Amino acid sequence: MAHTYLTIIIPVIIALVVTYIATRFLMGYMKESGVIAHDGNKKKPVTVPSGVGLAAAIGFTIGTLVYVFGSSFGLYVPVASLSFLFATILSVMLISVVGLLDDINVKKTFVKSTDMMDKRKGLKQWQKPLLTLMGAIPLIAINAGVSVVRIPLLGAVNFGIFYPLIIIPLAVIFASNAFNLLGGFDGILTGTGTILVFGLVLYSIFYGTYTGLLLSSILFAAMLIMLLFNMYPSKMIPGDSFTYFGGTAIVATMILGNMEAFGVIISIPFIIEFLLHLRRKFNVTDLGKLRNDGTFAPPYGKKIYSWTHVFMNMKRCKEYEVSFYMWVLEAGFVILAFALKALTLL
Repeated sequence: MAHTYLTIIIPVIIALVVTYIATRFLMGYMKESGVIAHDGNKKKPVTVPSGVGLAAAIGFTIGTLVYVFGSSFGLYVPVASLSFLFATILSVMLISVVGLLDDINVKKTFVKSTDMMDKRKGLKQWQKPLLTLMGAIPLIAINAGVSVVRIPLLGAVNFGIFYPLIIIPLAVIFASNAFNLLGGFDGILTGTGTILVFGLVLYSIFYGTYTGLLLSSILFAAMLIMLLFNMYPSKMIPGDSFTYFGGTAIVATMILGNMEAFGVIISIPFIIEFLLHLRRKFNVTDLGKLRNDGTFAPPYGKKIYSWTHVFMNMKRCKEYEVSFYMWVLEAGFVILAFALKALTLL
């Protein structure tokens, strides 16, 4: 048993170290390259390096390859399917390249993007779902996951061939783009994502599979480093290279770990965020209007187009408070999912 856990712990440690080193390197590299983001949430606006989230993809990839290395050189008999791991690595790297293309489209002057002014223009709205489809192709090619999914109140449902050909690509496109919608405040997305992934780690320990535990643990390590550098006051902006990577890696982990039903429940905050943005055709910002006292006024008054608008309408929130409330919300859905599992509804 101890040997089995070592095959997970060692890749996790490597992922932590590599993500940390890559983050420090990319912070300096992106700043020198002019890939920066304008942080207008502070009384004195600052610019910080953007696109640093690529480091999480690198850390996740290297950590997973460490497991592959050990099995390939006979250090242990692999429990996780190597073909599934390689498909996951290819998926996250392809999607991270798309995110990087989005991050490096920085203009010399401010332009209007998603109902706000910023120097980073990014990809067009119609290009994002089309390009993020690439992240699903490796998972489709290996027929990843199990087509029988347990759905609350309905029980086990066999989706057959529709699972790899329809459900997986839709899940990747949705997750990578929905994960991208919530990131205007320091630590809000990295913290929420880290809590979500920690839920997957716990589920894998108590109910899941070895593959699910391996991937979720490595992903948790990479996300944790992102949170460390992105917490208020943020030293960098992870950018779309992180959001696209995070969404795709989470979906791949849920699929290969056979925890789709649990994953849907803990992803409800992101599903609701997607639907709220959809009300205004995604031409909406989750940011608020900065007041003199450091709190934020909801940008659209009583109209709600994001979870952040809910929090700002509840009370006068400072930046770190908005992020904290989102963390609490996500933690609540993780607890709800475990409660449903305990009641055998998942």
